[in-house]
Amino acid sequence: MKKSVSIAVIAAAAFGLAAPASAFEPNRPVEFVVTAGPGGGTDIFARTIQAIIGKYELMKAPVVVTNKGSAGGAEGFVYTAGYKGDPYKLAFGTNNAYLLPVRAKVPYTSEDLTPVASLASDEFVLWVNGKADYATAADFVAKAKEGGLKIGGSQSKDADQILTSMINDATGAKINYIPFKSGGEAAVQLAGEHLDANVNNPSENLGQWQAGMIKPLCVFKSAKFTSDAKVAGDKAWSDIPTCKEAGIPIENYSMPRTVWLPAGVEPEVVQFYADVLRKVSETPEWAKYLADSSQSPGYVTGDELKAVIEKDGATVGEVLKREGWLAN
Repeated sequence: MKKSVSIAVIAAAAFGLAAPASAFEPNRPVEFVVTAGPGGGTDIFARTIQAIIGKYELMKAPVVVTNKGSAGGAEGFVYTAGYKGDPYKLAFGTNNAYLLPVRAKVPYTSEDLTPVASLASDEFVLWVNGKADYATAADFVAKAKEGGLKIGGSQSKDADQILTSMINDATGAKINYIPFKSGGEAAVQLAGEHLDANVNNPSENLGQWQAGMIKPLCVFKSAKFTSDAKVAGDKAWSDIPTCKEAGIPIENYSMPRTVWLPAGVEPEVVQFYADVLRKVSETPEWAKYLADSSQSPGYVTGDELKAVIEKDGATVGEVLKREGWLAN
């Protein structure tokens, strides 16, 4: 009997997505360790990649996703780091992989992990209540310099509070930061007029923007969003100005979506998974995921990724030092 050819194989050939040849290829289940709880951004990130790998048969071995998100993601990184040299454990996170050990006493360091790739970036937007009379970010800053304004965000000493500190430092504003468990909570509080602003990622505030309950003032990005599809009334993501041009001298601030192996793995292992993830990033399913979540594309690996990590770590490290948030 002739062997049938699966639709996935045909599709893989059509997109040029045949599994990459390598000196290493997994021959037993690979564990994707999500350093966050089920349903969050990091969880969706990992499960989207799992689904694409399966659809296009980019690996022969199956992928199992587990969630280990306690302690701000430290649980998952500690777990992965504990399997030194193991090519079957990949941790999925953000810049928390290398920032957590700097700002918190956790039982691992960034040297206990091996960077594989960054596949996308979550952008940050300055949002205010829909009834607010701020027309621009400059208007907001002028009011914030008087003191008393409150920004809400996810967690303490994390991305949202770090950005708030950067805004205060760059503009002379005196914004108070209020931590919540998630960006979703910060969105609800802003919509309910209990906060003056938040710096949520686009997807976290989309529903409230579409309902007219909040509005964006600027995006902390060196260039504006490119999508001109209308998402909130007659407004598109591309209608949001950059913060630098709108009155806040911060050119770029984003959160990369990253993948890590334990330390001690062989170079061909890193290359195998980097190649698989590159193939993932070239599929239409990945493009849809980015569009649906309003993330910016950007596959980075190797020395370029190491340079990005070093630059981001140095920038954030200055904020942590200034605020007295360093772990040691």
